[in-house]
Order: sequence, then structure tokens, then C-alpha cells
Amino acid sequence: MATTKVLIIEDDDVTALNLKMSLEKQGYEVIALADNSVSSLNKIKVYNPDVVLIDIALEGNDDGIDIARFIREKMPRPFIFLTAHCESDMLDKAKQTEPYGYIVKPFDPINLHTTIQMALHRFKEEQKRNSDTDELKNTQAHLEKLLYAKKLSDQPIIEFGGGYRHDISLKETFFNGEKIKLTKKENAFIALMVAQLGSVVDFKQAIEYVWADEGATDNSVRTLVWRLRGKLPTDVIKNASGVGYYLEE
Repeated sequence: MATTKVLIIEDDDVTALNLKMSLEKQGYEVIALADNSVSSLNKIKVYNPDVVLIDIALEGNDDGIDIARFIREKMPRPFIFLTAHCESDMLDKAKQTEPYGYIVKPFDPINLHTTIQMALHRFKEEQKRNSDTDELKNTQAHLEKLLYAKKLSDQPIIEFGGGYRHDISLKETFFNGEKIKLTKKENAFIALMVAQLGSVVDFKQAIEYVWADEGATDNSVRTLVWRLRGKLPTDVIKNASGVGYYLEE
């Protein structure tokens, strides 16, 4: 397992040294110490730490908060505030940077380790969620390409199931020229199946596209299909047992 690299930003030499010794005893690699904003930002760029410990009140002001804000906006990684007793308005400013934790000075080694591990875990989960969101955006862009590839040559229309038409531009579905009144999610599900006409849309695809980050289950998909079938004039949605659904071409 790779060693976690830590940068300590602390202008009290004794506290910085104690932190360094405690972290190294617990198996962390303290790659650098810094005591002001300029050297801190340079060392983040040079050493690329996994986590940064930041004294909120460097040299008696809120430089630590400015550093945290810069990290959040420009160099995403977990950062943890080191804090003694300080003014409430400074704490309010610190909260706005959404830190990954606080360590109260004088620090406890066990709490120090736990706070760092929780910060690393939270950051990892945030990155995963961001990655999933990007993947979903890519999936939606890919879906649009599939839809337009299937449209009639001179119209944004896809025909399926004997009498059905899906209008890509309007994002609506028609049967024998009559618009079918569907909800936004129902139309999204139809669009997903139309884009993959001839293939099965599985439960995972349906959940990711129709519900995005709202949260849903396989039963949510089944319920949506049950309601959708009640609105469609013919039985055009077919079951792929235990896998998902597909449209009759």
C-alpha cells in the first residue's frame, strides 16, 4: 500500500515538529513543512501531497483559510484545519471552504490519524461521485448520437413498433399521429429504448439515465414500465426476463 503523503502548514515550530513526529510514527510520510501561504502553495505544486494539514490562523490572520480556498478551487485534495481557540467569525469563514475535518490543538495522535483517514475516504467518495456524474454526461451525449443516427433522413423522427414515432427535438412520442401524454421520466425511458432499438435496456442503464442522481431501484424501473404500458395503445415494450426491457421494432 502506498504511503500517504502529508504536507503540514503550521507557523509554530514546536507544533509542526510534534505533528511530523506523530505522523511518521503512524506510518505517514511528511513530505514538507510550510509556515506561510506562498511557500505552502509552492510546496503543494512541487510535492503533490495526498492530504494537507493547515493552521487556520497563520501568523495571527486567516491566511490558512485563503490557502484552503485555493486548494478547494484549484488543487482538489483533502485538507484539514488545525485550530486552537479562535474567534467565531474566523471559524465561520473556515466552514465556507468545506474542510475535510478539524484537529484541535493540542492534538491527540489517535484523533489525528482518524481524522486523516476519514478525510481521505470522504475525498475518494467525492471523486467517485464526480466521475460517475461525468460518465453519465458522456452516456447522455452518446445517447443523443444514437438517436440522431437512427432518425429519418430529413426529420428528427424515429419510427418503431408499428405506428409509433419518437420526436427527438420535442422529446415526445406519438402513435398514429396522436401525441401520447407521458411524464418526463416516461419520455426519457422511451428515448433510451429508442436509442437502443433492437437491444435490451438493462435496469442499471435505465436507473442511470432516467433517474440520474435521484436514486432508484429495479422496482422503480418496473413501476415506471407498468405505468407506461397503461398509457401506450399497444404492447410495444417487451420483457427481457431478469435483465430489462426492449422495444418492438
